[in-house]
Formats: sequence, structure tokens, C-alpha cells
Amino acid sequence: MRRTLPVCVAAGVASILVFGSGGSPDAAAQATVPAADEAPGYAVEDFNYPQADKILAEKGIRLKRGDGHIVLAECKSGTNQLEVWSYESVEAICFNVSGNSGWLTMEIPSVFGIRGNDFNTEVDMTTEGEEKTFDVEKNLWTAVGQTADEEGRDFALLEIRTSK
Repeated sequence: MRRTLPVCVAAGVASILVFGSGGSPDAAAQATVPAADEAPGYAVEDFNYPQADKILAEKGIRLKRGDGHIVLAECKSGTNQLEVWSYESVEAICFNVSGNSGWLTMEIPSVFGIRGNDFNTEVDMTTEGEEKTFDVEKNLWTAVGQTADEEGRDFALLEIRTSK
């Protein structure tokens, strides 16, 4: 009897907590919420560029996806930024680069020159259905797109890739 008494008391307390005073098991089940329903959901990175619609509306630059290591920035001298020049813009389009490597996809029309930084940089561009990759010189201006094309065709910048 000594061993069964604590078990019976514990069972009685549990039934009072579950069923309450005169409640039914269904009412108790409806009143409780599983702990998993209260936890926050999982964050899933889709690599879409943050505020891309706002940037397109304000600056006319269509930024698509990236890993966060190449980001649009206000141009400042002496900051080791990539500078992209387009006939569509009256000023440079600058990007800060961080980490050991990075990538960013976009659509910037009429790009003709890029000033490199301390990173190894490649850019993919397209014209008339043809894609072409250009290596950007470190810390120097590199002719790309129309200024590097024998036919002088207009190129759009599609992707920037960097590495150390």
C-alpha cells in the first residue's frame, strides 16, 4: 500500500489538472496549445535582394539576388568599392564587397566600364542574346560591354562575382 499511494495521489492530481472541476477531456484538449505552435517559424534565406523594388523605383537599378557580400552603396572615394558605369546613369553605381567571395545578380543596361577593387572580379554581361564574361582588373578601370566590343554593341550587366 505504501508504494501505490503516491502513484494514486499523482494520478488524481493529474486528472484534476487535465479535467478541471467537472470539465471534459475534450474541453481540456481544446484549451491547451502545443508548445510547438508558439515557437517562431524557421527563417529561410531566399537570397532575394532586400528592398529591390524600392531601389528600382528610386535609382532604376534592378538588383535580383545575392549572398550579401556585394551590396549597393553610396559612392565614396577611398573605400575599396566596385564602381560600375552605365550610359543610363549620370553617376557611378557603387558596391561594397566583403567576405572571401560574393555574388550578385542584376540587370543594369548600357554598362561600359567598371573600376575594380582589391578583389578578383568577374562580370557576366549580355547583348543581343549573347552572354560574355569579363575579368575586371584589380584597382583599375576595365573596359567592358560596348567599349570592349569590336562591334560597339550595347551590353547589360547581369552578374558580379568576387573572390580574394
